[in-house]
Amino acid sequence: MNKIITTDICVIGAGSGGLSVAAGAVQMGAKVVLIEKGKMGGDCLNTGCVPSKALLAAGHAAENARRASRFGVSTGPVEIDFGRAIDHVHSVIAGIAPHDSVERFEELGCTVIQAEARFTGPGEVVAGDTTIKAKRFVIATGSRAAVPPIPGLETVCYFTNETIFENRVRPEHLIIIGGGPIGLEMAQAHHQLGAKVTVIEMGTILPKDDPDLVAVVRDRIKADGISLYEGAKTKEILDVNDQIRVVIEHQGIEITLEGSHLLLATGRKPNVENLGLKDAGIEYTDRGISVDTRLRTSNKKVFAIGDITGGLQFTHMAGYDAGIVIRNALFRLPAKVDHSAVPWVTYTNPELAQVGLTEKAAREQYGDDIRVVTWDYAENDRARAEVETEGFIKVITKPNGRILGAAIVGRQAGELIGVWSLAISKKMKIGAIAGMIAPYPTLGELSKRVAGAWYTPSLFGEKTRKLVRFLLRFA
Repeated sequence: MNKIITTDICVIGAGSGGLSVAAGAVQMGAKVVLIEKGKMGGDCLNTGCVPSKALLAAGHAAENARRASRFGVSTGPVEIDFGRAIDHVHSVIAGIAPHDSVERFEELGCTVIQAEARFTGPGEVVAGDTTIKAKRFVIATGSRAAVPPIPGLETVCYFTNETIFENRVRPEHLIIIGGGPIGLEMAQAHHQLGAKVTVIEMGTILPKDDPDLVAVVRDRIKADGISLYEGAKTKEILDVNDQIRVVIEHQGIEITLEGSHLLLATGRKPNVENLGLKDAGIEYTDRGISVDTRLRTSNKKVFAIGDITGGLQFTHMAGYDAGIVIRNALFRLPAKVDHSAVPWVTYTNPELAQVGLTEKAAREQYGDDIRVVTWDYAENDRARAEVETEGFIKVITKPNGRILGAAIVGRQAGELIGVWSLAISKKMKIGAIAGMIAPYPTLGELSKRVAGAWYTPSLFGEKTRKLVRFLLRFA
């Protein structure tokens, strides 16, 4: 017999966004039903951010051991147990999983249903043998790896981010199609763990980031020994004697590559299928669900957050969206999304972090009515002490000092970008960063020094020199 539940909020999808809505709403007194057909924690915990950073940590550890001699430390040959590196990945997932578990959310007060959800009307969802009627619905079903239509792909076995972390055998030669963050992070992690790696990218790597900073990452990847083909078209994939043969066209020349394993890192596809969106009166395309600035769909009782909307596909973006939905759904506040200060990071070595406008975007919007300042890691004493002088910070402002964007490439760039995200979100001027006291010696001084460099032309210019000479007359 079909069971009927009436609730305040029904959340479909227990990834980072859905879990944030469910936890926040139930602890604020709302009745919440949470539906998930797969693993709790979603892509981020099980096949995305968490496992990828854990594998990168293993790779970086191996690379640090190889480079220890620069400090006068001899480690001998570095031995890699790839299986144990994968064990580390799964131990990290297991350690975080209880926080996202069914048991925890039931303890919080949520009704958790593990089944596929489908709308059967504008205000009704069926999941398993249960019908849920709710005042508000939140769709947070995320995205999955997109598989490109490459001739012959169906004849070979390949990995995506959803399967790569189950592989316990180190690839002899891993070919990666896609030079975005996932492709480059996995390329570097596997190479540092002893695999030969080739990356094929149809355009340029990391196309959403500042090309000046991307150049630093590109140079490091090539210097490490990873083969990189940019502007390359993948024409065909073949299985030849249990080896994967990839035929590409690069700079007008046809090249055949042969590898042991293949990883597809060619973007994401929103999970809009089988949700009954038409029955709910929700407009969508294969690029995601359409939402307004309050994250409401065309059915105003239904919100959509995270990757499913086809926007910025970051875990922290889904968490931010959750806060917007809670303010709208619970408190009836007309909260709207603001993407002007959303940071993102590619966790290669060196890391690349960006927030706000890139220099190109700023020039397209403001023309030459901007100022750009940079500061090198090589000028930072902490970076020198740790022999990590590769990289720089770039800041873009209006002529009055208002910060429009910042980008950092170098050690711990992801940790350093936060202060700039805060500054942009609060519409600060660069003088606020220049005036802060940064502890010495830290990489955090990079932010203060680049802000100080903004004032160099005026502070040490001829007008200042004349003023000082004039005032000294009366000293």
